[in-house]
Amino acid sequence: MSTEERYKLVVVGGGGVGKSALTIQFIQSYFVSDYDPTIEDSYTKICTVDGKETRLDILDTAGQEEFGAMREQYMRSGEGFLLVFALNDSGSYDEIQKFHTQILRVKDRDDFPMVLVGNKSDLDQLRVVTCYTND
Repeated sequence: MSTEERYKLVVVGGGGVGKSALTIQFIQSYFVSDYDPTIEDSYTKICTVDGKETRLDILDTAGQEEFGAMREQYMRSGEGFLLVFALNDSGSYDEIQKFHTQILRVKDRDDFPMVLVGNKSDLDQLRVVTCYTND
């Protein structure tokens, strides 16, 4: 097991966008419907990537602004990022630009994986962020 690949993923986004629910769904295949603000949670999942056993260390970060200093420390150690916003919250979409800029500043480079995740697509009747938002 010591020869497995290992990657540190950091999940960032504003408060209440569903970062924890998304992470727990991926790790435990369980949907969390109650909102409980996170300060920091870490998870590990073993996956097969390109035929190799790979360990994903996933850090679910706080979305609240008062934890910004902690977030920078997480960003320094991250090797990949999920930038999560809620499709029913246009402010959370606007916040993603701040997280993206912060990652670029902290990492001082832009050649690492980042995935933009529009969450809460099941709340279609409440959707305010569309694919045309920036047009």
